[in-house]
Amino acid sequence: MIRIAYIINSVEGGGAALPVPSIADVLREGGADIRVLALTRRDGRALAAMEAAGLEVHVRDGGETDHRAALVWLDREIAALRPTHLWTSLTRATLLGQLVGLRRRLPVASWQHAAYLKPGNRRLLRAMQPLSRLWIGDSDAVTRLTAERLKVPASRLMQWPIFRADPDAPQSVAWTAGSPVRIGSLGRLHLVKGYDVLIDALAALPPGVAPYQLSIAGDGAERDALQARANALGLTDVRLVGYADDPRAFLAGLHLYVQPSRSEGLCVAAHEAMQAGLPVVASAVGQLPYSIVDGRSGFTVPPNDAPALARALATMLSRPDDLAAIGATARIDVLDRFGPDHFRAAGLAVLDRLRSF
Repeated sequence: MIRIAYIINSVEGGGAALPVPSIADVLREGGADIRVLALTRRDGRALAAMEAAGLEVHVRDGGETDHRAALVWLDREIAALRPTHLWTSLTRATLLGQLVGLRRRLPVASWQHAAYLKPGNRRLLRAMQPLSRLWIGDSDAVTRLTAERLKVPASRLMQWPIFRADPDAPQSVAWTAGSPVRIGSLGRLHLVKGYDVLIDALAALPPGVAPYQLSIAGDGAERDALQARANALGLTDVRLVGYADDPRAFLAGLHLYVQPSRSEGLCVAAHEAMQAGLPVVASAVGQLPYSIVDGRSGFTVPPNDAPALARALATMLSRPDDLAAIGATARIDVLDRFGPDHFRAAGLAVLDRLRSF
């Protein structure tokens, strides 16, 4: 049996950790045994879903910068687990996993999720990329970037989109005349998510558009600055509602989804919004311009461009009766491209490749 040690940076609630149960489902269906190793805990919000999926998760009691201690811990865990393969996700887990793989003579497969890499991380990953026998991009955009910036040859590069669309996910309810358009977004309150740009765009909306309420579900260091920005611009219908324990229910309560990020990889949240039957207005970063068809399932705009975002939002808010139909098309598109059968086939193809090592 192929035994995989799946090494991740943390069990934080968001990003690359939350899809781990779906990924493990496919790998286990294909006959693999999976153990998850997290280099640090952070908020731990992804841990419950992993354990509910029957995954054995080992979480290191350490921080984010104690790399030597993390390497010693990881090497000890790998020696005890005796896997046949290492699977790594994100930069820290990949670099440390590659070193352990080299020491233990184990093949390494490395998943790339990020559309943006810090210059130092990019140089390190490019220098170390031969130590991973296989690289997997989580989207069209990230797969292309992995080839370009890490110089990974096509013979060692595959693609497995990290999002598995669920046809049974809760659906949004159509807007009704006389009520505000409920706009929402899911994400960390961090500069990379561009919520400052969204607030500026809302302040620039022309008169005459439908009234709205904006809810941003997420925690982060920018909370106070974002609230102060909204207050200074006189925006009374902006709500920072904190972390969403049930993101599907949050999305089902919206009429329109906005993803104003400065950088993204696949962006699971925007795809979950399309799955819920929501039109999406998003920055043209990462996978988003590949998945959103302007005028059909939503609109994409240049990142960090508040006037362009305001124009796209004004288009949506000027015809709120059309939001449900646009959202229905978005749902059809995302189920067609990221449905369970596609997700399963891509994962099993990767597993077949691992067996050749």
